[in-house]
Amino acid sequence: MPIQFVFLWTDALIYVLLAVVSVFVVYAVRHEHLRAPWSQVARRPLAMGALVVLLAYVAIGLLDSVHYRERLAKQDQYAAEVKSLLDTLLQPLRTRTERTYSAPFAIHAFTSETVDKPDGTRERAYPRLKYGGAHLATADERAGDIGRRTARALGTAVLVWLLALGVFVYWRRLPGDDYRAAVMRFIRGGERIPWRTIWATTGVLLLVLSCGVYLSPYYHVLGTDQVGIDVLYKSLKSVRTGLVIGTLTTLVMLPFALVFGVAAGYFRGWIDDVIQYTYTTLSSIPGVLLIAAAILSLQVYMATHPESFDNVVVRADTRLLFLCAILGVTSWTSLCRLLRGETLKLRELDYIGAARALGVTSARIMTRHLFPNVMHVVLITVVLDFSGLVLAEAVLSYVGVGVDPSMESWGNMINGARLEMAREPMVWWTLAAAFVFMFGLVLAANLFADAVRDAFDPRLRR
Repeated sequence: MPIQFVFLWTDALIYVLLAVVSVFVVYAVRHEHLRAPWSQVARRPLAMGALVVLLAYVAIGLLDSVHYRERLAKQDQYAAEVKSLLDTLLQPLRTRTERTYSAPFAIHAFTSETVDKPDGTRERAYPRLKYGGAHLATADERAGDIGRRTARALGTAVLVWLLALGVFVYWRRLPGDDYRAAVMRFIRGGERIPWRTIWATTGVLLLVLSCGVYLSPYYHVLGTDQVGIDVLYKSLKSVRTGLVIGTLTTLVMLPFALVFGVAAGYFRGWIDDVIQYTYTTLSSIPGVLLIAAAILSLQVYMATHPESFDNVVVRADTRLLFLCAILGVTSWTSLCRLLRGETLKLRELDYIGAARALGVTSARIMTRHLFPNVMHVVLITVVLDFSGLVLAEAVLSYVGVGVDPSMESWGNMINGARLEMAREPMVWWTLAAAFVFMFGLVLAANLFADAVRDAFDPRLRR
């Protein structure tokens, strides 16, 4: 085979999570008590616009979760370097590295260097970049070239968007309607699902994508960092790290919170005392110190057992997985408290008492009656905590106990931008790129979480 697939631990868990979400979607469609609140979410324009943005981030993360090694030419071996599908798609950005900093859309280096003139003398100057704007003869051509390429990008995006929208409207037309009537009905809106908001958000994303496709092969759209790596490439590679931190931590947190919270509220007595003592003690430990101790212990193990990690990617992936586990262990306590309180209320209801009187076992009562009736609390908490976990990665990486420094993440970008902000002139684009990408993901997650909370919270459902 020309390639050899590499399955990292986080890749496998992402596939498992994707399968679980798919099963949940099928289950929710077949059951009215779940289909009704999700239908209410689907009628919220802001929620659907945020969902389109979230799906764009998820698509980038999934492309970066398919890893492989390429086969070496004229050999029966595979390269040691592990790539992903996103690396292949972004190959021009990945390989076009400069010597050091360069500003967005710049064609000259950001710092001056000593260059040799044709007459043999030397002077301090800002040399031309190796790749950024290399097709231009002079700097005066840059503005016109960027304008022309941006216009072509916008034209292409609008054309693709109109064609896709035309096909969608034709497919959605009612029996007996002509195409004009279908278009007018789409413009007026009024349908249960806000298709206009969905397509407007899709159009904006297409514009951004088209501008990136037309401009990034010729310019460093977001500049380069200290070692000349394209900042746009680093920002896109960081999407997977943020998604992994926000989602895989849930897989670790949910079993502890769900089982312990429901058990404490249902059994009460000494079981409730032990569980309360456990999560109260765990909550009293500073989370950052516990995470730092765990990460440092993992670093010591990696240093003493280098044979267990055959390349840098596996090493970084192991640290990321360990960080998700530690965050999950330290973040289940708040959800456990909520579930305990909800279960204390549910266990006093008539149908729970009737089940106990009929001899139904405690395990069956918990699985058939309690778990389904506390899932709205679980779903609301998980969706709301996603953005907090994404921001937590940035904070932990900033203080040096986050993901591996070799792994691209917004936290590492912010950490690397600390000294850049103190330069004169200031290097601002690395921090700005990490902020914009993180802001887009967290804002979309918060908007979608608000709609989910309003739909599933019984006090707000009306």
